[in-house]
Amino acid sequence: MYDTNNILLFDGVCNLCNNAVKFIIKRDKKAVIKFTSLQSNIGQNLLSKHQLSTKKFDSFVYLKGGKCYLKSTAALHLLNDIGGLWKLVYAFIIVPRFIRDFIYDVVAKNRYKWFGKTNDCMIPTLTLQQRFLN
Repeated sequence: MYDTNNILLFDGVCNLCNNAVKFIIKRDKKAVIKFTSLQSNIGQNLLSKHQLSTKKFDSFVYLKGGKCYLKSTAALHLLNDIGGLWKLVYAFIIVPRFIRDFIYDVVAKNRYKWFGKTNDCMIPTLTLQQRFLN
C-alpha cells in the first residue's frame, strides 16, 4: 500500500502536464510530492475513491491531508507545498475559484493543441522512481 498524502494525479500523455511534473520535481527539495498518472491503475483507483471521472482527464488532482483538490486550487496547494518563493503564489487563493478555474479550463481545453500530446506516459528515471506510484 502507499501513503495517499501529497499525491499529484496528472494527465500522463499531456506535454504540459509532464513538464509541470518535471517543474515540481526540480523544485520540491524535500521530495514530499508523489506522482501518478490519471490513466494508471493507481490513478484510476484514486479517482474512483474520490468519486471523480475515470475517463475525463482535464484536471490536476492533488490529494493532501485527506482532501482532494482540483484545477486551480490543486495547483495553488501544490505550489504552496513545494515551498520557497512558490509559496507566494498561494496568495491567488483569494481570487474567487470560478475566476481561477475559468482560466484553468481555457488552458486545459487547449493544452494538447498548444503544448502537444505524447503517445506514452512519462517514464521516470531510476532515481525518481520512488516518487512515482505504480
